Amino acid sequence: MPARYVLAVGADNAGADLKNQLAAALADDPRVEVRDFGVPDAADTTAYPHVGIAVAEAVASGAAKRGLLVCGTGIGMAISANKVGGIRAALCGDAETARGARVWNDANCLALSLRTTSAAELAEILDAWLDAEPSSADDDRANVEHLGEIERG
Repeated sequence: MPARYVLAVGADNAGADLKNQLAAALADDPRVEVRDFGVPDAADTTAYPHVGIAVAEAVASGAAKRGLLVCGTGIGMAISANKVGGIRAALCGDAETARGARVWNDANCLALSLRTTSAAELAEILDAWLDAEPSSADDDRANVEHLGEIERG
């Protein structure tokens, strides 16, 4: 099993309850050490871009290895996180897509939708993404590097 790493988690007020449930479920997970970037509960109205960017900045700076983002659809969090250089946030609605996002795209942030995904599916998606590692194949690494080149201009 790979070494334990920091997983930054965050949600807007719509996703706060689910984020808290996932963080609690991961508390004893040997793969990760969870660091919560908010919001604490549904009463906190901090806008999703602030949370998505905070999680993404933690990943981009190396303070966290990966990020987990939750909101109503997951779209706003993914868009926000992808504004930060070095972030490849993927909105995934099934386990195979989550696995592929890690393997072929080195997705370092996962966005989840609480409105379109069941609790069982969310657990499968998160597990697949946490277990997967990026491909070492030359063409896959070249594609990820090309994304970085585009980002850097």
